[in-house]
Amino acid sequence: MKHKKMSWLIATLFTSPLLVQQAMAQDAAAAAGDIQQINVTGIRASVRNALAAKEASNSMVEVVSSEDIGKLPDTTIAESLARLPGLSSGLDRGNASQIVARGMGPRFIGATLNGRELASSEPDRAVRFEQFPSESISGATVYKTQNAELVEGGIATTIDLQTVSPLKYNGRQINLKADALYYPISKDIAGADKTAPRVGGVYVDQFLNKTLGAAIAFSYQDQPSVQKGVQQWGFDESTATNKTPWGFQDDIRRGDNKRSSVLGKVEWKPNSDVLITADTYFAKTKINEDQLQHWTEGLANFGNYTNVNLINGYVAGATADWTKVVNNHSRWLQDANVAATGLNGKFTAGDWKVETDLSTSHAMRSSQWVDVRQWSNDYIKTTFDFTGNEHQAYSFGMDTGNPANYSAATLYVDTDGHVKDLLNAVSVSAARPIDNSIISRIKVGVRATDREKSYRQTTWDMGSQAIPQSAFETVNVAGFPSYIALKDFDGTIASVYGANATNPTGRVQTQDDLLSGWKVKERSTSAFIQGDLDGEAFGKTYRGNVGVRVVHTKTDSYGMESIGGAAATPVEGGTSYTEVLPSLNLIFNLDEAQEHQIRFSAARAMSRPPLDELRASRILSTVTTGRPQTGTAGNPDLLPMMANQVDLAYQWYFAKGGLVSVAGFYKQVQRYIAITQSEAITRSVNGEGGNVRGLELVYQQAFNFLPAPFDGLGIASNYAYTLSSIHEQVPVGNPYPIQGLMKNNGGITLWYEKAGYEARLSATHHSSFVRNPSWDAGQLLVNGAETYYTLNLAKQLTPNIQVRFGIDNLSNQKSVYTSANNPLQQQVTDYGRRYNLGLSFKL
Repeated sequence: MKHKKMSWLIATLFTSPLLVQQAMAQDAAAAAGDIQQINVTGIRASVRNALAAKEASNSMVEVVSSEDIGKLPDTTIAESLARLPGLSSGLDRGNASQIVARGMGPRFIGATLNGRELASSEPDRAVRFEQFPSESISGATVYKTQNAELVEGGIATTIDLQTVSPLKYNGRQINLKADALYYPISKDIAGADKTAPRVGGVYVDQFLNKTLGAAIAFSYQDQPSVQKGVQQWGFDESTATNKTPWGFQDDIRRGDNKRSSVLGKVEWKPNSDVLITADTYFAKTKINEDQLQHWTEGLANFGNYTNVNLINGYVAGATADWTKVVNNHSRWLQDANVAATGLNGKFTAGDWKVETDLSTSHAMRSSQWVDVRQWSNDYIKTTFDFTGNEHQAYSFGMDTGNPANYSAATLYVDTDGHVKDLLNAVSVSAARPIDNSIISRIKVGVRATDREKSYRQTTWDMGSQAIPQSAFETVNVAGFPSYIALKDFDGTIASVYGANATNPTGRVQTQDDLLSGWKVKERSTSAFIQGDLDGEAFGKTYRGNVGVRVVHTKTDSYGMESIGGAAATPVEGGTSYTEVLPSLNLIFNLDEAQEHQIRFSAARAMSRPPLDELRASRILSTVTTGRPQTGTAGNPDLLPMMANQVDLAYQWYFAKGGLVSVAGFYKQVQRYIAITQSEAITRSVNGEGGNVRGLELVYQQAFNFLPAPFDGLGIASNYAYTLSSIHEQVPVGNPYPIQGLMKNNGGITLWYEKAGYEARLSATHHSSFVRNPSWDAGQLLVNGAETYYTLNLAKQLTPNIQVRFGIDNLSNQKSVYTSANNPLQQQVTDYGRRYNLGLSFKL
């Protein structure tokens, strides 16, 4: 009920009368008086700058603008993006990560850095936006409509992140930040870190009479990786009634999630006709995480039950008399990095402006899960009660924190995996004005890319070995049964299983490892022509652009196959396609001041298939008479998803920092890629598709017309309502809606800025949506409705020093996943709140 109330609250904002007449009167009075120089900074400046960029764009965009160098309002750009109209995000370890936009998931989101496509450490194409800290990013533009010069790839949206441009600043600037973070959930988890540091900074300067500019930015955060949760595994569906659970697990995590980044950028402008820019960005994430878990074994035996709680034929609760508990002390290691380097040249030759760009981007991700697994010595009673709505009660009939109650330990390495992605690109474009024409400027360009992505894994186990009880400690966690954990994880494994027990070097891959590996090569060329429109019709001025982009792509896919259990052998495949992408953007100004605008866009857009789903790998049964072949496979023949889409919006820029907007969109998606069974083979295929349609409302205003001290108040609010006719192919008989579809999504930010004080209280809400939080493309889950509150306070102590305080996840919102469209099959995870106290220093 609380989630519905939040949706109604956000929607109600846009049916309330706006006090804009007073604001317009204030502006008119100021215009009639003496002109004054006013220096606008802080939150107010950020809102105004973002709105000015939105108003000036010929496309329908959302903009995140830093009010000062290195001073975006959030820790990473992901948090800022998630508050924009029509956008939200999925969480990973409590952090905003992959973006969801306009009812569509990460597969429909294009991502660029300074206009260049990015490699990804994920198996598909999705970019993790939490890898971009605020120190390195000066802003972001979210393109909701297409234009021909925009890099293809985002049906829902293309998000372009911009780094600092040193020649745009006047003189040397240095901004340093230091924060102490506190995680209260760590008090419940013995051995978990409660505090962590975060530091960052930006240096900008100009040389040679301001013809040469340089910028350096860095960030480092040692974030505790802490969470606790419980997951129900699902049910044996082989019977009509008395469907028994396969089991459940609890999950406690404690460890470190270290993130660091560095940006270097040089701009050289020897004269007004030449601008050369070279930049490089590198970000690294390193996770070293303890995972403590209890698994249940032998739970799916109905004859073993007493005190049964049956709900709709499913055993939601009971006491099982003959079960075992498995204690897992695991270590998850993950090293991921992304790098992007580019050289850009802009030249003026007569009427022509020519731009050349050469870039390379690479990403790597290495991960390893090492598990020390022990079974209880005796069969015990297990009592459980999983009735949905976040109710998860259970108990074990043994002391789970006593090492003497467990057998010898088996060491599993499952798996040691490696993703590599390399993307090179080159582009050239040229533009010139055209006089006395409906087209004010013409622009043409070409682009070529070469991309290669691969995955390789190794899996092994070291058998069962006795570990002395003295090597273990009991770990107590509030609200959970006790765990046993190794006091010295690495040292004990080395002494018991050998010094190289977790080293993959020289190990032979299993059949499953070979079949899991793949490589995809993708080469693409594109060309575009675009004309900027500027004219007058029916007594009203208009502007916009019209153009077409033609894209040709060829993919080659490699992997291994096994038919009928035979040894794995190499297999390859591939495809090619050419797509024509026309686009039109028009803005009609309804008044001379251009405050009232009607915006229209029509385009054809594309999103390429996930790279991991293009793999050639497959596991098939032997063909027998009268029976079809079965198995699982990638699909190297996948074609891109396409969409014909229309956008229409009314925007009223009624004051500086003031906007009322009503927008609608319709996307007819073709060749939607979904996991399905074709001839009993489970794989991704191009389906029929369907439509995605929605309504977006925006209201923001600075209440500077109010009497002091209330003239420092402001509001930014948005609400989106989205529907779709597209469904996934799973679960069979009751399929999910399209990934990313949030029926209701919105947020409210109330802010205050005056006399050196800044305050911001934000609430964001989304209804439930389908997502894939794992590497398994077929593991779709329903992410429950969530409402997040964030509070940020700041005080300017001196012109150079600011103190800050913030609380993230103020209401301690938990993440709830539901599997198989069964409300009893839930995973509930608690990440807790996060506090920060920090200082900013500026020169």
